[in-house]
Amino acid sequence: MAPTGKRMGESTRKPGPALPSSAGYLDGRLLIAMPVMGDERFERSVIYLCAHSAEGAMGIIVNHPAGSIDFPELLQQLGIIKKGEHIKLPENAESMKVLRGGPVDTGRGFVLHSSDFYIENATLRIDDGVCLTATVDILRAIADGSGPKHAILALGYAGWAPGQLETEIQSNGWLHCDADSDLIFGDDVDEKYGRALRKIGIDPGMLSNEAGHA
Repeated sequence: MAPTGKRMGESTRKPGPALPSSAGYLDGRLLIAMPVMGDERFERSVIYLCAHSAEGAMGIIVNHPAGSIDFPELLQQLGIIKKGEHIKLPENAESMKVLRGGPVDTGRGFVLHSSDFYIENATLRIDDGVCLTATVDILRAIADGSGPKHAILALGYAGWAPGQLETEIQSNGWLHCDADSDLIFGDDVDEKYGRALRKIGIDPGMLSNEAGHA
């Protein structure tokens, strides 16, 4: 992610506006990948849908770590803190997860966060409890202790063309369930897939066994 400019990364692509749930779309819900999908980029993924409309969909994978990079290191790369200053970071910044949010715009950062933080003309309010901000300003706020109580930073996002997500759901590629704060922001990243399945009454072990006989 480049430190120049207001947005994290150089892409000008922006997620679409949130849509009312009464429209029948799934924004604000979680997608859970099924083994039959066959796309290794989304294997065992849990995705928070930020926007879903007739024009397509956009979401953030909330359970795939972004390799070895951590948040303090990223702040140093962006010039927000100097080397060695991570000891001054608030606890929630020091421990904040950096995730692989999806295969699109992987050089750009997207922060999913609680709704106690808002930047005018930069923050997308998805539902009552969750917002999305993609500017460096939120990283500065988190670093100095004035940011949201809960947040995850994702590099890249998942995107679908018009009708594509609906087709994948009809082909049993995805299940979906209500989102909750723990599944989005929880520290136990490796456990989120199993917990999301159990939330809708599916035993992850049984699902794996069935997939093995497909």
